[in-house]
Amino acid sequence: MNPAVPTVAPGDTLSDAQALALATCDDLAGLMQAASGLRDAGFGNGVTYSRKIFIPLTRLCRDVCHYCTFATAPKRVESPYMSLDEVVALAREGQRLGCKEALFTLGEKPELRYRAAREALGAMGYATTLEYLRDAANAVFEQTGLLPHMNPGTLTPEECAMLREVSPSMGIMLESAAPRLCEKGMPHHGSPDKQPAVRLETLRNAGRARIPFTTGILIGIGETRRERIESLLAIRALHAEYGHIQEIIVQNFRAKPGTRMHAAPEPALDDMLWTIAVARLVFGADMSIQAPPNLSPGALPELVAAGINDWGGVSPLTPDHVNPEAPWPHLEQLAADTYAAGKHLHERLTIYPAYVRDATTWVDARFATPLLQMTDADGYPRTDDWSPGEDLPPPPAVLDAIGTVPRHVSADVQTILARVEQGELLDDADIERLFRARGDDFSAVCRAADGLRAASNGEVVSFVVNRNINYTNVCYFKCQFCAFSKGKLSENLRGRPYDLEAGEIQRRVREAWERGATEVCMQGGIHPQYTGHTYLEILDTVKAAAPEMHIHAFSPLEVWQGAKTAGLSLEDYLRELKAAGLGTLPGTAAEVLDDEVRATLCPDKINTAEWLEVMRAAHTVGFHTTATIMYGHVDRPIHWARHLRRIRDLQRETGGFTEFVPLPFVHMEAPLYLKGRARRGPTFREAVLMHAVARLVLHPHIRNIQTSWVKMGHAGVVACLNAGANDLGGTLMNESITRAAGAGHGQETSPERMLDMIAAAGRVPRQRTTAYGEVAAERIEAARGAPALTDIVNTPATKYERRERRPLVRSQTSRVEAG
Repeated sequence: MNPAVPTVAPGDTLSDAQALALATCDDLAGLMQAASGLRDAGFGNGVTYSRKIFIPLTRLCRDVCHYCTFATAPKRVESPYMSLDEVVALAREGQRLGCKEALFTLGEKPELRYRAAREALGAMGYATTLEYLRDAANAVFEQTGLLPHMNPGTLTPEECAMLREVSPSMGIMLESAAPRLCEKGMPHHGSPDKQPAVRLETLRNAGRARIPFTTGILIGIGETRRERIESLLAIRALHAEYGHIQEIIVQNFRAKPGTRMHAAPEPALDDMLWTIAVARLVFGADMSIQAPPNLSPGALPELVAAGINDWGGVSPLTPDHVNPEAPWPHLEQLAADTYAAGKHLHERLTIYPAYVRDATTWVDARFATPLLQMTDADGYPRTDDWSPGEDLPPPPAVLDAIGTVPRHVSADVQTILARVEQGELLDDADIERLFRARGDDFSAVCRAADGLRAASNGEVVSFVVNRNINYTNVCYFKCQFCAFSKGKLSENLRGRPYDLEAGEIQRRVREAWERGATEVCMQGGIHPQYTGHTYLEILDTVKAAAPEMHIHAFSPLEVWQGAKTAGLSLEDYLRELKAAGLGTLPGTAAEVLDDEVRATLCPDKINTAEWLEVMRAAHTVGFHTTATIMYGHVDRPIHWARHLRRIRDLQRETGGFTEFVPLPFVHMEAPLYLKGRARRGPTFREAVLMHAVARLVLHPHIRNIQTSWVKMGHAGVVACLNAGANDLGGTLMNESITRAAGAGHGQETSPERMLDMIAAAGRVPRQRTTAYGEVAAERIEAARGAPALTDIVNTPATKYERRERRPLVRSQTSRVEAG
């Protein structure tokens, strides 16, 4: 009887009985169709690989597997073990070629069989191979930064604990759970470490130790199809208990000369495809299923169609020492073959993204910061050197992808984009999925966003001539991302504490007016001496210097603190600001509107609900405001999704936001990064996606998406203009907050340079007012060819403390600090 292929939905699990019934299912086409659909639900259009070097620490082994050419007798090797110098030298060469994984492969406990192994270890000061492996892995990580992944063989709990300290992931191939393969005449006879119970116990020990683990099965060595499924179910049971299996390898036996199985038949391609498909159905949508590409040359499209999502480690330097007859494919060819199969090849680390994202649970503390700083928000590796604020060109591959016409777009992405086109509101899951777009999915998202931009804004790109005036950098809040604010403990960061005198504020305002500005953008730290009255005085100061200057000022945090210290409701205080000359409000201090993120990023700042409350009140009394996001630090795509949805929902309620401004995290001098607790800002792909996804989510409720030249650089903003953005923000004159964080894109972009950037994108420039109105010809003329800025004077802050012993107001979710 040939059973029907079961229907397995994402999130569903076959029972053991259902899985075992597949042993007699010969509907290969049906199995592959079900498996590939399940794979697509979990992994979209991506197939991953790890860029690695292969370190054969020792080829001596106490086991005698009948198909193996890796294990070698002492008399056939120059030295029983690679020396530490040889190991590190090989790792350095791999580092030079962009590898991130150092795969340690070795025989099982050779010292228990060979005197030569014992003597070699003793001469180096070790009792066991695993002790030497520990120090070799430690040397590689310490001296090159490559992440060790080891296949150390069977392990006791104590050995798991020892090796976990030096390796973020490990693996052991179960190969088969069938004990009969260890009987006389079978391939594992005489190999004590291949006893299924012993290998399963190692998998159990690894789970207890919380080690991300790789395992899998070897097919074609005499096992039955039912035994393959029984092996997969044994692995699945352990994963259900511990959650530590990060990938399942399905490896096909290759007959090798010089082995006892040199004449054994190799499994047919259809048998390999059947096993991959069944493995996918057994483990579901979310488990990574891997097949080595070098063991099935010419059949990669079929492997993809069967349900794999990973090629395993591929080396640009070292051969596959376990299968030396099967060379690695060149990475360029692997990418081309993967694309021909309808998928996008992208890199991963030896430790899979889900475990990277929960590194505090799954790896030794020494790996937490390196993993955080070498990965993106999803836990995949950064593959270029670009970071926001650094004076580096954007990665060409991403620039090319923005304008690429996509051919292989994931079905779920197509559905989401079609819903956007129909005017439907996206939910958090939809938005999060768009943020995870790569390859042709990324191109499709960018093209869809650019289409909405054209429909909403045409070919016009706007900018405003303005000046930033940050009146103080003294602040009693302790935002962990901020390198601008100063207080008792932060003088080691850039700049000295200052608190501008009224005369210096007026001088800067007048100079800005003379240079053609129509706006001053004013924000500062929350100085302990500032009250609600202080902000009213600042407005009077500006209006006395240039009555016609538009004042775009005061973050929601400043408004909230001002209202609290003035003893007024938000609406009443905002009305006072409006009467004093405030024109519009910047939507800064939003950071990421998710309290899970804010608990780490800015724990004593206003929370999400309070930020939204200030904006709602501002819109209610007639202010227009901007909205921002500062992203790429400790946040994840789901947090970005919630942020955009909350901004959209408030805009649908009030209509008060004029624009959305993505502000990528600049890491270089940020305290959180220097403490090893933040990423290096978003990748360029993520930064472009923030603009594109914002356009898709906020359309048509917010018409303007701004891109920041201070953060993105001039080439970066041109790229964003092709992915949904339509505004370049301000010329700034004295940008200081981002430069304090380490950015190198300068303090001003002249109107002439703005025109050049817009022309480079093939768009039509338009100088605008803060509220997107027309600018008087006299102002435009004054801004062209403006003289150089005079030197600023930052009045030293003589005191950081309060003159009066009154409470410092903080968020209702934070403590109130009494003086």
